[in-house]
Amino acid sequence: MFISNHSSFITFTLMGVPGLESQHVWLSVPFSSVFLVILIGNGAILFLVVTEPTLHTPMHLLLALLMIADLISTFALLPKVLCLFWFDDGDIASQACFTQMFFIHGASVVRSALLVAMAFDRFLAVCEPLRYNTILSHSLVGRLGLMALAKGVILILPMPLLLQRLTFCHVVIPHTYCDHMAVVKMACSNTKPNRIYGLFVVLLVVGLDLLLIGLSYALILKAVIRLNSRDATFKALSTCSAHLFVILITYSPALFSSITHRIGCNIAPHAHILLANLYLLIPSMFNPIIYGIKMKEIRDKVTKCLQRNFLVLQLKER
Repeated sequence: MFISNHSSFITFTLMGVPGLESQHVWLSVPFSSVFLVILIGNGAILFLVVTEPTLHTPMHLLLALLMIADLISTFALLPKVLCLFWFDDGDIASQACFTQMFFIHGASVVRSALLVAMAFDRFLAVCEPLRYNTILSHSLVGRLGLMALAKGVILILPMPLLLQRLTFCHVVIPHTYCDHMAVVKMACSNTKPNRIYGLFVVLLVVGLDLLLIGLSYALILKAVIRLNSRDATFKALSTCSAHLFVILITYSPALFSSITHRIGCNIAPHAHILLANLYLLIPSMFNPIIYGIKMKEIRDKVTKCLQRNFLVLQLKER
């Protein structure tokens, strides 16, 4: 069927997980469980950072911004996926599809930019501890957050705009959400500008951000090597451990998914689609868990809140 997307009445149909359509109801169980974990974990840390004055430090404020980006990405992705799995409702208007694409990919770019800012925070904490609070003020944290937001908007906004010029021969998207490359593959007109721009964004975001993060940690490692005390070395490395874990779970699946979209022709479609969902959900799910375990301040606040709630319940029972 030949369809032009210049009409405002175009409707795409999300297929879900190709080859596993009959298992959608069962797939909804882990997806809905992940949804709850993300909401509870990210929401709890965001609530703690906002309500606890002792957590209004640069690192915790950046962490709160990261939680917001994760929640935006999750809300852009999972409600439609669950509707597809539960009610077999895969229809999505083209403008809604492009909007979902903007928020999912935009949140991913913002998340990457925030990880760069957090690497800079760790560099200052280890290499310039005496000047840490002077350099990384609340106003600078705010500017870093605005820069991350601007980066996400500026880089991702051209994607749906470029898609507006295409003519689509197919409307059934073999995916669970409106991924940029999945939508581009539905077009029968010239998609070279879309593909080039998509690759440019991947290289700029992942390549440049990883380069800046690597530079920060190279300087941190250089400073750590100069430390004569084993305790000081352990403490310096401990301050970076949570951030390093988050970097690993954020960029590894994202890089693999992006590569397989372009050259992974021999990968089973259902494996690729599930991976494309996991690379968005894994960081959002594990970020609060990692930071909750690794950051003593958050761990202590969570423990105190649980103890306080437990005492309240005991008093009510009496």
